[in-house]
Amino acid sequence: MLVNGKHYRTVWMEGKSVHMINQPLLPHQFVIYTAGDHRQTAEAIRTMIIRGAGAIGVAAGYALAQAVLEAPDAGFEGYISDAFKTISSTRPTAQNLFYALDRVSKAVKAAAGPDKARQLAVNEAESIADEDVASGKRIGELGNSLIKDGYRIMTHCNAGWLAFADWGSALAPVYFAARDNKKVFVWVDETRPRLQGANLTAWELSSENIPLAVISDNAAGYYMRRGEVDLMIVGSDRIAVNGDVANKIGTYEKAVLAHENGIPFYVAAPTSTIDWNCQSGVDIPIEERSGEEVLFITGMDNDGTLRKVRIAPDCVKARNPAFDVTPAEYIKAIITEKGIVEPKNLCSLRN
Repeated sequence: MLVNGKHYRTVWMEGKSVHMINQPLLPHQFVIYTAGDHRQTAEAIRTMIIRGAGAIGVAAGYALAQAVLEAPDAGFEGYISDAFKTISSTRPTAQNLFYALDRVSKAVKAAAGPDKARQLAVNEAESIADEDVASGKRIGELGNSLIKDGYRIMTHCNAGWLAFADWGSALAPVYFAARDNKKVFVWVDETRPRLQGANLTAWELSSENIPLAVISDNAAGYYMRRGEVDLMIVGSDRIAVNGDVANKIGTYEKAVLAHENGIPFYVAAPTSTIDWNCQSGVDIPIEERSGEEVLFITGMDNDGTLRKVRIAPDCVKARNPAFDVTPAEYIKAIITEKGIVEPKNLCSLRN
């Protein structure tokens, strides 16, 4: 994707450093954050400087590769094991994170000595990034077939190119539809509490000159009931074997509303997001983040200054689950790079 006429991936590695778009600063500032070691990259994942299913996975792969590059010959395996634990603890719901860590770890264990391990770790991390881009592009190509000219599409959170190395999942079909000269319009849920829809999805779509409207999260049912939504596409952070899907908090209620109003509800995700060891949604660990994300909000004031302000009384606390689980029964199909399948047929994508 292009930013100010220049092509960027969301995250990439140069030497021992990992570079990423600093997403909490968007849409007001476009800044590249550089993580010089695996601990800084892990912290960037934890604090959501980088976020989104695929992007988390790519960053995690790079972080472990950084650790392999940093590890001294004496205590090599112990250093990498400690790094693995540090990185894996950052975002517990994100399946792509564990997928990437396992792949880089296996490459390291198969190497003959530290020097070869360093080379293989970087190569594997780069392969994960390249495959993430290719999967997003293919999801866009396949998902485009579901979009008719004039469709009004609703999405939730950000599952565009910022959420992956490039292209994205839920927004990739929209980008391909626009490139096919289909007239599309996107309803963008603001996505409380971190406002990934209002901040990130709206920024992406407006950069592509795709018509959109940002709506409050609780306005979705209003537009569905009025017949102003033709289909809904969301991403996913983990998919269970039975087709249950974990995604940004609020996805479940949107799926129920779509079902009630006869609107096709699709999930777009690469097969790397499927957890073949997780039998159903009840087995998916749900991350709970700091209540401050609910109690405070950050934005730009009239003077052009980014400010963080409290929006609730000083005396109150908040609960902040980052994800919820949508049962397979509410999902029409899952769009993957290997094909579009009903949740009940998910196992056909294995191997």
